[in-house]
Amino acid sequence: MREKLIQYRFLFEELVKRDFKKKYKRTVLGMVWSILSPLLTLLVMKLVFTQFFGRSTPHYTTYLFCGNLIFSCFNESASQGMTSLMGNAAIFTKVNVPKYLFLFSKNVQTLINFGLSLCVFFLFCILDNIIFTWKFILLLYPIACLVLFNIGVGLVLSALFVFFRDIQYLWSVFTQLLMYMSAIFYTIDSYSYEIQCAFLLNPVYLFIRYFRKIVIEATIPTIWFHLLMAADVLIALGLGCWMYKKYNTRFLYYV
Repeated sequence: MREKLIQYRFLFEELVKRDFKKKYKRTVLGMVWSILSPLLTLLVMKLVFTQFFGRSTPHYTTYLFCGNLIFSCFNESASQGMTSLMGNAAIFTKVNVPKYLFLFSKNVQTLINFGLSLCVFFLFCILDNIIFTWKFILLLYPIACLVLFNIGVGLVLSALFVFFRDIQYLWSVFTQLLMYMSAIFYTIDSYSYEIQCAFLLNPVYLFIRYFRKIVIEATIPTIWFHLLMAADVLIALGLGCWMYKKYNTRFLYYV
């Protein structure tokens, strides 16, 4: 894979540029929307949920921002990744190129947007009197896991979307359910131990929880927490790579 990325480096760079320009085409604010969009979402959520869930939650703005930041990155990456193959069918049906390049370019664009939002997140941490410690370096681990997990999910969704167009509607419903099951605007402390453990089955919640433990609680998650995140990533990547390898030639007959 590394050799092919080097071989098709120019194409990959052009795909990233095209996707990034396409997203902000004919917009007045352009890249500013990468920062403004999560901020507006955060503002709405803060106005709606503060009175219900935020009264007793310390650093509730940062708490909300953690959840919104991670979930938005996952949702954007998965949604764009799902259509990455169909959206570039005109290219790979005529030219023999690795099909995963189209998905990777979408993830690079999402990662750039995530990086811009992350800078704003750290600014909010300062305004919220969050103490920065050396433990913030450990945030690189959930970020890396999130990127790899997004790629894995994108591989699966893009392959399924080629064969079943209905997946886009099912995915829309699923992500809405996933948002409510990721404890973005509420805490799970009031639930029983069994239910709290059930939340750990949600990979997106794991990423969010890791961020909150480092940023808000200033504590390092346990080793098994790290291993659980790694397991989710390996499962998503393994399933995605298997599907691409198995159905690589069949994609051409369904696009």
